[in-house]
Amino acid sequence: MATYKWYIWIIQLFIILNIQALVNCVDRGNFKTCDQSGFCKRHRSITPGHSPYYLEMSSFKIYETSLEGIIVNSQNGIQLKFDLIVLKDNSMRFKIKELNTIRHRFEAREALVDRIEESKLEVISQDSEKIILTFGSNKVILNGSPFRIDIFSGDQLVISANARGLMKFEHYRPKSNPKPTEEGEEQNEIQQQQPPVPPEEEQFKDTLWEETFKGHTDSKPYGPSSVGMDFSFVGFKHVYGIPEHADVFPLRTTKGTSDPYRLYNLDVFEYDLNNPMAIYGSIPFMVAHSETQTVGLLWLNAAETWVDVEASSNQGVVSSIVDFVKGNTQIPQQDSHWISESGIIDVFFLLGPGPKDVMFQYAKLTGVTPLPPLFSLGYHQCRWNYRDQDDVRNVDAGFDENDIPYDVLWLDLDHTHDRKYFTWDPYKFPDPIAMQTNLTAKGRKMVTLVDPHIKRDNNYYIHKEATDRGFYVKNKENQDYEGWCWPGASGYLDFLSPEVRDWWSSKYALDQYQGSTLSLYTWNDMNEPSVFSEPEVTMPKDCKHVGGWEHRDIHNMYGFLMVMATYKGHLMRSGGAQRPFILSRSVFAGSQRYGAVWTGDNIADWNHLQISVPMILSLSIAGMSFSGADVGGFFRNPTPELMLRWYQAGAYQPFFRAHSHHETKRREPWLFEGEYRTAIRDAIRARYPLLPLWYTLFYENERTGVPPMRPVWMEFPTETITFDMNDEYIIGSCLLVRPVLEESVVNVNVYFPGTNEVWYDIITHEKYDGGQSVSVSAPLSKIPVYQRGGTIIPKKGRIRRSSSLTYNDPYTLVIALDKSGTHANGTLYIDDFNSFKYREGNFLLLKFSFEKNIISSKILEGKFKTSAWLEKIIIVGLEKAPKSIILFNKNSKTELISKYDENQHLLTIRKPGVNIGEEWKITL
Repeated sequence: MATYKWYIWIIQLFIILNIQALVNCVDRGNFKTCDQSGFCKRHRSITPGHSPYYLEMSSFKIYETSLEGIIVNSQNGIQLKFDLIVLKDNSMRFKIKELNTIRHRFEAREALVDRIEESKLEVISQDSEKIILTFGSNKVILNGSPFRIDIFSGDQLVISANARGLMKFEHYRPKSNPKPTEEGEEQNEIQQQQPPVPPEEEQFKDTLWEETFKGHTDSKPYGPSSVGMDFSFVGFKHVYGIPEHADVFPLRTTKGTSDPYRLYNLDVFEYDLNNPMAIYGSIPFMVAHSETQTVGLLWLNAAETWVDVEASSNQGVVSSIVDFVKGNTQIPQQDSHWISESGIIDVFFLLGPGPKDVMFQYAKLTGVTPLPPLFSLGYHQCRWNYRDQDDVRNVDAGFDENDIPYDVLWLDLDHTHDRKYFTWDPYKFPDPIAMQTNLTAKGRKMVTLVDPHIKRDNNYYIHKEATDRGFYVKNKENQDYEGWCWPGASGYLDFLSPEVRDWWSSKYALDQYQGSTLSLYTWNDMNEPSVFSEPEVTMPKDCKHVGGWEHRDIHNMYGFLMVMATYKGHLMRSGGAQRPFILSRSVFAGSQRYGAVWTGDNIADWNHLQISVPMILSLSIAGMSFSGADVGGFFRNPTPELMLRWYQAGAYQPFFRAHSHHETKRREPWLFEGEYRTAIRDAIRARYPLLPLWYTLFYENERTGVPPMRPVWMEFPTETITFDMNDEYIIGSCLLVRPVLEESVVNVNVYFPGTNEVWYDIITHEKYDGGQSVSVSAPLSKIPVYQRGGTIIPKKGRIRRSSSLTYNDPYTLVIALDKSGTHANGTLYIDDFNSFKYREGNFLLLKFSFEKNIISSKILEGKFKTSAWLEKIIIVGLEKAPKSIILFNKNSKTELISKYDENQHLLTIRKPGVNIGEEWKITL
């Protein structure tokens, strides 16, 4: 029997790894559609407008910040507990779960920060039909029959819950298992012992208690348990978010045209584009944006989830409310329908009113990206796999020989001994500490792969400890679950258990992870979790976790929990002195607190380059600020032109890493010829002067939740032309980027936002007025990037081998004057670039200003000593040369040397020479 099992696994593995590799796109037949998912099909079949749920209005209890009541399903009498909580910072939460249940439901509490602050509400009216309450400038109407929630921002209805009556809450019910009948016993007695099937579920009864896909039967021991509800965004034409999908940035209409967007973390390599299929991450957060308002919705549920999106004709229940308030039936509306297989209904409404307000509100719930160490913002070089220590040494030397900076070299799967994580291949990597020391001598770091599947080998200490201590996920027979992944037969650690997470964290200690140093960081891959031997390449839903939870309950946060433990391990190994850097493929709401993410196993294809921009934007607005895509494409071989254009795009995205499959041609940057080689080097080098800007933006991100890479509408929220953009974005508020994403293109159209704005080419300083689209030249050597007038960007002009060698290098300030030529400002954040001492005030936040021909530096916050000084100031857009330039610093007064270019309206002030951390003033 055991031999047969192994044989089946080997056949399945062969099919998965080879059939998908032979086709141009993923085989969709290996992954479920909504029609093949019983709970999705049940919910999607609901007829709008006939909700059986009503609020028991006499049941309400009202408290200072919350109220609670009972919702009743009129079809079966099942009672649900309803809680509404008003939160600080213009947000609101409501929860619905069973009042009397035979089994508790999973709540994804780990995704939230430890403490969510509440705020006062005021009930202004209550009768037998509705309750009206207010908080801040918002009004909430709880309608009794049918149950519906209408949320107003000021006088504007912005969100309505269950307005279409699609709410469905499948209650837990016992499944009868009668004994075999005696001969002649009446059969109908057995039938009477079975739980009755409600009429509305009769057509779906075959999927209620078990379900089969690709030869695997999901036993569903607790029966149907799904939840769903509709939410209408009133006054909105565009919704965004719910990553991760290889699709455009504004979410498409799915109802009647395709499957819903699926949120179910899956290992889908060479994924298809422009469709709602699930891939590696699932963040159930949606943002609606219009010219006047931005709102967000977090559906906190870790089970498999489907989301339908539909542009409404506005003729339903919501339109009647809008008519009453506005007298206008033409208000746009985006309808969404959220469906999860288990768990509770736990919803947060973030009411903005602006896009940056929503980012802040989301961060207050799920946390922020901690300020990354500076090196992680540099360029990363990766391949599956660098063969051995000599290969690593040669690649490292290649960067130096070709004068190309980089910060991190990565080792994939095959650096390990027999694919056992926390080990090194003794023949290929006999002295890993010496290898890392060779890198750190140049300020560089190393990252190694550590995946969640553990090789089932009794001689492997990780497996032995996990087995002895019962740390593996169990199968439905309550035995250690065994699946197949890269090591062969594998166990999967139960990261839902705090004890397992603590144990995993301890394995990163330097005396546990032999051959590791404090300069070695971690890449958690395959953590969806990926299981080659199972349908949909992941763990069966009826596997069991600590506390009796099924895998179906927690699937989408499995990778999140793993990275949580890895992050803690990195903190522990340095005694909390060093900021971790972790990369994860699987993410959930809150993953930003622990690591970065990339868009997975993409293809060396122009279409994949194009889709990387909306994918990263979607992740960015859903909290995953530190995100990027494999430069060049992981699979297949890019043309030199594609490789170059991808480097140019990646240089202006948060996480900048080149990565490739072991079957592709080697593609280190210097292996390309002629103009491509030079231009690729220049693209990588273009990253490094802007590291002070990236670092400052990530500091601001930790404080505000606003991502460094932003959709244009986040900075220009009223410009409707930007709402559908998939190929432009803004870094901070100051750099507009339009990468070249098409083959054989030497001109691109750039939209310059802001009718009162002006933009300057960062290389030529050519000036463009805002509020127009312009065809700009983009030869192979060109990255179309533009600095916004009215901004000041700090740069470091000296290119070193790595960012760690630039800590005390001098700064250059690039001042781009606004349209009037009189104003600009910017900020710079400085600390030790590696520790957490900045949280104790050991940092500097500086503000630079240009006002009325006076340039000034002011310390806004913090105390920190730096040796870096101000080497140069470049002023773009200055109409005439000043007669004199005087520096006032402390009690001294110095005349400075400058050069003015009349054609470019460019003033260069040389060597002010002041310490960058001091306050000073320069008058023109």
